[in-house]
Amino acid sequence: MLTVIPIPAFQDNYIWLLRQDTAPGVAVVDPGDAEPVIAWLERENLTLDTVLITHHHQDHTGGLQTLIERYSPTVYGPDNPAIAGIQHTLGDGDECRVLGRRFEIFAVPGHTLDHIAFYASGTPTLLFAGDTLFSAGCGRCFEGTAQQMQTSLGKFDALADDTLVFAAHEYTLANLAFATAAEPDNPARDAYHRECEKARGHDRPTLPTTLGRERQINPFLRIDQPGIRATLAEQGPADDRESAFATLRAWKDRF
Repeated sequence: MLTVIPIPAFQDNYIWLLRQDTAPGVAVVDPGDAEPVIAWLERENLTLDTVLITHHHQDHTGGLQTLIERYSPTVYGPDNPAIAGIQHTLGDGDECRVLGRRFEIFAVPGHTLDHIAFYASGTPTLLFAGDTLFSAGCGRCFEGTAQQMQTSLGKFDALADDTLVFAAHEYTLANLAFATAAEPDNPARDAYHRECEKARGHDRPTLPTTLGRERQINPFLRIDQPGIRATLAEQGPADDRESAFATLRAWKDRF
């Protein structure tokens, strides 16, 4: 049985840890800080077998060298020579096996140009989305364009409703505040907002989310909804899907 455990890091990062009940080794996704990973492994008397990297930002890679020196894990990540320590570079359509599960790789530029995501079909269906898709939001376009981000999110939007989405940051409440401004009339979103406020009040993660839920509440996956288009008309161009998405992303940047 594969389980996924959040290890909090920094102010709002999650380092996702994958564990097979019968295996002595585990995998982690985007270890920006080595110390909380080491502390978890020592407490559980386990070792690090695999590291998955989604993109080059320091809060996703900063602990990699320390973990390599200590555990010598297999490291998968994007084809970016700026990330020291990646042994197996991956691009769109590639595959890798982690703890017995087969992961398909999606190239998802937008937040960064090198960004990839790891997707495993089956039970449960897993998507490690890095900083591309958040609950109720999406990543800021630091290197890529809004059009690239929209295309990348479209790859996720084609997946099944029950796909579990493991984003790398606890941004949900802030994203829901923006989602409320972008689409004021959305009862499903309002109910989810109350659930998330309760979870954070008890210091529980709001993640993972599911793609089915995100299709109900995430404005970046609801760009064709009349309520969002009407609101966007007050913010900038929104005559077609591309211009509407770009206006939505620019509005979020300054929200």
